[in-house]
Amino acid sequence: MAAAGGVLQLGFMRRFDAGCRTARELVRSGALGRLHTVRTMTADPAPPPAAYLATSGGLYRDCLVHDFDMVRWVTGHEVTEVYATGSDAGPAVFRELGDVDTAVAVLTLDDGTLATCTGTRCNGAGYDVRMELAGELDQVSSGLDDRTPIASTEPHGPPPASKPWTGFLERFGPAYEAELAAFVKLVRGEGPNPCDGREALAALRIAEACEVSRRERRPVRMTELPDL
Repeated sequence: MAAAGGVLQLGFMRRFDAGCRTARELVRSGALGRLHTVRTMTADPAPPPAAYLATSGGLYRDCLVHDFDMVRWVTGHEVTEVYATGSDAGPAVFRELGDVDTAVAVLTLDDGTLATCTGTRCNGAGYDVRMELAGELDQVSSGLDDRTPIASTEPHGPPPASKPWTGFLERFGPAYEAELAAFVKLVRGEGPNPCDGREALAALRIAEACEVSRRERRPVRMTELPDL
């Protein structure tokens, strides 16, 4: 694209989400101290249609690729190794397509930080996207508000959400608007590219490594993957 003189902006809308941006600022400022653990979750309330699943590329490429981008973008570090597994114990369509409805990936970053990324297509409580960042000084969470579809079992815990998020369009509506505004500025030459092809390729390579890990049931070093 660059050689042809074109401009490519990838649609990783979480980079424009207010909570994710604040989390990034806190990590980069050192407010959390040395970051040791990152946890992400992407949970859809119900599976998409079978016709979509058949061409989606699978849970890691279609869904968790956003989490992989967040891990890199928020921490500023690269993934060096992945170990991933998944389950197809839910709707039969996942077994028929060789896909999984629930997945977990453990990522090791180049500074020793550990990240766990979980995803599912079967979260009946609602749409849930969160990121927890734990450091030696403090820990924070993005995506945790009065519409997060989770209930506390503690006697004095917060009540369950009365109106849980229903899907990504509702949850990330303001982020999509900010993303489009950034694209307009980019094509007008008034702003930088917030997510070019190289950034998206890095997240995709992590997803590819997770597919290899799941299939072969072993840790996979990022150096094992050919350049895409």
